[in-house]
Amino acid sequence: MADPRGTGVPAPTVDVDRSDDAYRGWLKEAVRKVQADANRSADTHLLRFPLPEDWGVDLYLKDESTHPTGSLKHRLARSLFLHALCNGWIRPGRPVVEASSGSTAVSEAYFARLVGVPFVAVMPRTTSCEKISLIEFQGGTCHLVDDPRTVYEVSARLAEETGGHYMDQFTYAERATDWRGNNNIAESIYSQLRMERFPEPAWIVATAGTGGTSATLGRYVRYLQYDTRICVADPENSCFFDGWVSGDPDVHCDRGSRIEGIGRPRIEPSFVPGAIDRMMKVPDGASVAAVRMLERVLGRRAGGSTGTGLWSALRITAEMRAAGRRGSVVTLLCDPGDRYLDKYYSDDWLAAQGIDAAPYAAVLDAFLAGGGWRD
Repeated sequence: MADPRGTGVPAPTVDVDRSDDAYRGWLKEAVRKVQADANRSADTHLLRFPLPEDWGVDLYLKDESTHPTGSLKHRLARSLFLHALCNGWIRPGRPVVEASSGSTAVSEAYFARLVGVPFVAVMPRTTSCEKISLIEFQGGTCHLVDDPRTVYEVSARLAEETGGHYMDQFTYAERATDWRGNNNIAESIYSQLRMERFPEPAWIVATAGTGGTSATLGRYVRYLQYDTRICVADPENSCFFDGWVSGDPDVHCDRGSRIEGIGRPRIEPSFVPGAIDRMMKVPDGASVAAVRMLERVLGRRAGGSTGTGLWSALRITAEMRAAGRRGSVVTLLCDPGDRYLDKYYSDDWLAAQGIDAAPYAAVLDAFLAGGGWRD
């Protein structure tokens, strides 16, 4: 290379080598452990909700509670850890910090312990005691905040102060997951429906915490050119519905959602509005009524977010039946109800929150008895 100063002496090559054999060895082993977890895990079940066959509409629940950490968030946490590891963001001995209302933190604590790094969950003080215990059981530490809207800034600050990595599920959920396939939740649903009488669902109903699951589902059905529509059910005190309807990404809520795991006080970066066909705003009383009804009908106790999605799925089922349309509808069983015994299964908690589930339970009972729906 000629000397730019014109001295005739070649300029030296600039070379900065930051490779670290010890770190690369740790990284290879960490990635292997996370991938081995996926290899050990069987697929989750697709449960059929009992409806009269002559209605011509079949309803299914994808039971994500059977993952090793008990929720849909196990898939997300695995993807987030692989994404962060391969980007060089997670380092030996340095903590992973996450803003989470519970289930994501349980799953991320599991993977942090698997690869040998500390984990700190930043969450609202109102998070259920059962979830806090599960995070601590997996080796994580809980940092509780009074204002749910501050979890983002507190997480970022803790990561900076400790030299750790803020995982930021709300930004990276939609990009960390391989939405084209690779045994994601969408591919799994279609594979399990293959031998059913309506193998291509008319609707898939999801709920939104990060927005990553609905983004994966919506992108997958478009990528493979299915006619399936995607509906997102949103609880009270959440901004996804208002932001989607108005097209305003800056909508905010003053209070946090009472349905743990879903509903956010802002539109999260991982929420992809264009991948969604429909949204429903579901009252918290309806979510509770649906999840309690699920226990009576299927003998499965699930969390409140399952009830939010199930209410919307049943309403869509009623619409299809009324219109004479045949097909299948799929929603998600997100996590087990044992984590919420002091909330959605407690009459005292419902009374303290001013939640009356009785009118919505009556709607569900009437629907199951005759197929009609009245709001």
